[in-house]
Amino acid sequence: MVLEGIRRGAYPGAALVVGRRDTLLFSKGYGRLTWSASSAPVDPDGTLYDLASLTKVVATTTALMVLLERGRVRLDAPVAAYVPEFSGAGTTGITVRQLLTHTSGLRADLPDAELKALPDGEALLRRVQRETPRIPPGRRVIYSDRNAILLGEVAQRAAGEPLDVFAARELFRPLGLAQTMFRPPAPLRPRIAPTGVWRGHAVAGIVNDASAFKLGGVSGNAGLFSTAGDVARFAQFVLRGGALPDGRRLLSPETVRLFTTKAVDFGGGTEARALGWQAVPTGETVSSVGTLFGPRSYGHTGWTGTSLWIDPDRDLFVVLLANRAYAPRARRSFTLLKEVRGAVANAAARASDAR
Repeated sequence: MVLEGIRRGAYPGAALVVGRRDTLLFSKGYGRLTWSASSAPVDPDGTLYDLASLTKVVATTTALMVLLERGRVRLDAPVAAYVPEFSGAGTTGITVRQLLTHTSGLRADLPDAELKALPDGEALLRRVQRETPRIPPGRRVIYSDRNAILLGEVAQRAAGEPLDVFAARELFRPLGLAQTMFRPPAPLRPRIAPTGVWRGHAVAGIVNDASAFKLGGVSGNAGLFSTAGDVARFAQFVLRGGALPDGRRLLSPETVRLFTTKAVDFGGGTEARALGWQAVPTGETVSSVGTLFGPRSYGHTGWTGTSLWIDPDRDLFVVLLANRAYAPRARRSFTLLKEVRGAVANAAARASDAR
């Protein structure tokens, strides 16, 4: 299935890891970092991918979970309690919880032309902080990077230090995620799957997301790089209810359950959301998780080609990292990757049920 995506031109390579809370069931790399036959082969434990929006759950949401347990963030506090500059018309009642569930009413994204016109990250932050909701908060899900950018600001201000510094010390190091980082150093670039081409050269190690790039590579919505092996270790941590491999706890089971339980589901084919995570809508399926994962499943995807889905009832997770954003040969690369994700998730669920 993963090879079919390569054959059809959706991405040049991918890494797949399937497992349970305490064991890996499958781990394999497919294809290469680029379409060139001389390019390095994908290694699930050695190839770093631009996680794109997986940053929202691996870094931003998890940092907020830690800060919540330490009493430094409250879910139902207004965003302005942490980011007083967030003061546009109609924003007074918008809460941290509503940012996490994408029910703030803020529009989806800045138009490309508007984003390009902003001179730097400070100007981008000021623009986001002046946003006004397009609909009253709490009415429906509008998936928006602005929510995540603001959540990154909430986390940084509550922590009293930059998001990347806090996440590295308080999350990645305790979890043993040695290859998970913002702004990977240049010596690692030969191991990073590229996500674009500039002047004929592959672009690797520079965040693909335009907002995160303007913000210096560290943002609540994107910027994180990691391997499939590290993302799998993160998934196991979540499945263990916040426990480290040695039994010590980084988070309580109650906090993990709170954030990974479906919080909003407006029906009608719209997105369902947990806190920070995507959930499975009632009576519906989402293509990236196939048709067999249970109704309590949760996960997230990233524009560059990354995804993580967890089925707590099966004690099962699927990590699939691909660099779809790098010069896809297929016109429908995004749709093709969705099909691959769904097929892989279904195969993992069937194999799990057969054991």
